[in-house]
Amino acid sequence: MSQAGDQKGASEGGKCDRRAAVEVLAPASLTSPVIFASPHSGRDYPASLLKNARLDRHGLRQSEDSYVDLLFETAPRYGAPLLRALFPRAYVDVNRSRAELDPRMFADELPAEADTRSNRVIAGLGVIPRIVADGQDIYARKLRLADAERRLASCYDPYHTALGRLIDEAVRAFGCAVVVDCHSMPSAGGAPMRPGERPIDFVLGDRFGASCAPAVTEAADATLAGLGYETARNAPYAGGYVAASYGRPASGVHVLQIEINRALYLDEKRITRTETFEALRASMIALIKRMTGLDRDALWMTQAAE
Repeated sequence: MSQAGDQKGASEGGKCDRRAAVEVLAPASLTSPVIFASPHSGRDYPASLLKNARLDRHGLRQSEDSYVDLLFETAPRYGAPLLRALFPRAYVDVNRSRAELDPRMFADELPAEADTRSNRVIAGLGVIPRIVADGQDIYARKLRLADAERRLASCYDPYHTALGRLIDEAVRAFGCAVVVDCHSMPSAGGAPMRPGERPIDFVLGDRFGASCAPAVTEAADATLAGLGYETARNAPYAGGYVAASYGRPASGVHVLQIEINRALYLDEKRITRTETFEALRASMIALIKRMTGLDRDALWMTQAAE
């Protein structure tokens, strides 16, 4: 659908209509440098988004990593915090640069620093998404730039402030930090690479070794394979903005992105949890235990060898 619409642009009003942008489930005692993060599982849809969208709530939810936060919500029991966005990905995508704004969406001229030519913006999936995951336009008419700025201030900034704080706390306590960035992928994304191969259950993205030490990826891979899952590395998902921006293994900050095949736990058409959800959740508890038990000396040894 064309984005031409009303050149004056739709306005969302003077302030965000949600209560909180993020939630941190903190452990009673911080015993691990690992931080679990779920940036795309927010289910608190602002009234302003529902009012201005041409899609209903179900249509907007196509972009969610639905219920991924619930798969990892036991992390605090094992000494690690869980950070989760409460707002939906269709409203603000925190796994993007703050500057990735799509000029097709706005009635105003964008600031000079806007990154309007990134591949993600061109695809309609900038920090303020233009489309949902199945390619449908979210809005019937253009937005005002002020609305984007309000969303970034009320959602994007709190998420990254919280993530930065958790990383700083882990570095102060343990000398390093490991962010496990938790996502889900459409079942089509796990299709076999070649006929006869098993579907991929998990994709582990470490930006081809740039965002975390090999020991981090290997621990996750071995755990999941040991549980009987089919894994792949960096294809088709190598890691997004969080992995690229925060992953600095030489400085002791590691980021591993994990993509979970939704067929393992979700009815993708209805966006409801299936009867296999609890089995997958049990597997994620095993993964949480393994990741929070990472040998920190091995991380530094790996870096020294680079």
